[in-house]
Amino acid sequence: MPHPLRTRAFRLLFIGRTLSLLGDAAIPTALSLAVYLATGSTGALALVLGCAMVPKLLLLPLGGVVGDRFNARTVALTTDLVRCATQLFVGAELLSGSPALWQIAVAEAIGGAAGAFAMPTVSPLIRGTVPESGLLRANSLMAVVNSATRLGGPALAGALILTAGPGWAFVLDGASFALSAALLSAMKVRHIPIPRRSLISDLKEGWSEVRGRDWYWTSLIAHAVWNGAAAVLMTVGPALFVHELGGKGAWVALLQTGAAGLLLGSLLAGRARPRRPILIANLGLATYALPLGLLAVHAPAAVTIAAYGVAQAGLGFLNPVWETAVQSAVPAQALARVTSYDWLLSLGAMPLGYTLAPLAASAWGAEVPLAVAAAAVGAACLATAAVPGVRRLGAPGRTAEPAAEMAT
Repeated sequence: MPHPLRTRAFRLLFIGRTLSLLGDAAIPTALSLAVYLATGSTGALALVLGCAMVPKLLLLPLGGVVGDRFNARTVALTTDLVRCATQLFVGAELLSGSPALWQIAVAEAIGGAAGAFAMPTVSPLIRGTVPESGLLRANSLMAVVNSATRLGGPALAGALILTAGPGWAFVLDGASFALSAALLSAMKVRHIPIPRRSLISDLKEGWSEVRGRDWYWTSLIAHAVWNGAAAVLMTVGPALFVHELGGKGAWVALLQTGAAGLLLGSLLAGRARPRRPILIANLGLATYALPLGLLAVHAPAAVTIAAYGVAQAGLGFLNPVWETAVQSAVPAQALARVTSYDWLLSLGAMPLGYTLAPLAASAWGAEVPLAVAAAAVGAACLATAAVPGVRRLGAPGRTAEPAAEMAT
């Protein structure tokens, strides 16, 4: 089995994704600090983040249709150029010393809309540049880069903010998108065009591919619950750590341990060959109930931090295993639409967690939403083991997807 990086097209894709992920990793810290310093309002930051998220959620299904109708390389290249322009604009606004909030919000909304078209192209790009025998290794490499940039992103952002100001983080991100676009323009990607039909017909066909696989849609529900539970932890966790479990340093230690666990899980996925990959990955995802439950009962900080590292390792293992299973089982001409529904459910659950967790914590204490989230994520992920398709789906190349679960 040749290493995926020996393939020129994938090597260019890998370098481009590495650059853009590294640039993106510095943005959350830089954006939150820049908006707060410019306005002194946490509400203003919520507005900007909402402007980036809402268009992304609304346009994801359309992004999936576009990704299947047109070559994924062309779509990704175009969105990279759009996001390059928006990030450079925000960077210039911040460097001017008198940034206008509405202009930053509009730029982030445009960037979020571009992201809705870019996200569904990742799987088609990998599948279009790597033979099926190398998909798991390729997805593991992508996951390792994603994990590594999450680990190093805050440090990069901190260095830029302290030495040059938050505006330069956006300039760096814009430059990374420009380089990614240049690399995409130099590669070729296999593409199977779909017949031209109405938008509604394309959306229905994509949904039928999701609905026709019980292992897929039941796992999506579990993954959406996981994302909602993660939002609960990120919302109420900092206050508990700061006031009762060791302070800011303990919370930072939890985040860094989680990033390290994510990286280790991604590395493991590239070497492991489980006979029932989706079953094992979903069971590993259920470990997220551990840090939630431990935090709900105010367990010692060290125990909760260690449990969070284990849970994030489960996520790191799931991501490449899941991507490989989907890329192998779903027809290439429907892959972007199928993954757009995946992203829609996953991202849509997070705002729900962000909204409900503070309300529940104010009414009944932080322990209640944490305990509910722990029970929900544990039950949802473990319940997938009862689904016949989850138990039967074997590793790509070892066991074919059951014909009864294929969409018609």
